Amino acid sequence: MADVTSLANSLAHGTPEERLASAEALARLGVEASPAAIAIVQALEFEDDGLRDWLVAALEDLGAPATADAPALAALITKPALDPAYWAATLLGRLESQAAPAVPQITEALDKHAESTVRERAAWALGKIGSAAAGARSSLEAAAKGGNPRLARLASEALSQIGG
Repeated sequence: MADVTSLANSLAHGTPEERLASAEALARLGVEASPAAIAIVQALEFEDDGLRDWLVAALEDLGAPATADAPALAALITKPALDPAYWAATLLGRLESQAAPAVPQITEALDKHAESTVRERAAWALGKIGSAAAGARSSLEAAAKGGNPRLARLASEALSQIGG
């Protein structure tokens, strides 16, 4: 089996067939595919449902990414496309307090992202970050009072997790 770095490179630069094979191989690696987290999220921008299915399978079993991936994930959370932003928020939330430097970008996604599921995931991620996300308090309070019931619930839960 190819190493994770080669598989990640193939996701970015391979033919459609190579991308699909790499995504499947990464999904089968589970947590061992963690070094490819950024490449997997970026590959979600390809419009191929079969590829997307394998990429999502890989991300579901990935666990927390490396802390060093937080800046790249913070940049991806601001992407307008649903899947890359959603999964960037998910991975940042899995980093918990180690994602604290990304709080401004996560808060921006909570406030402004066009996709409600990304705003919801951003609220969840801020809660997972905990007290280090205190700077997002006003955005979470606004979301908790908003018209989207799921977002309001997630924002309220995040406020409880942030505390203080």
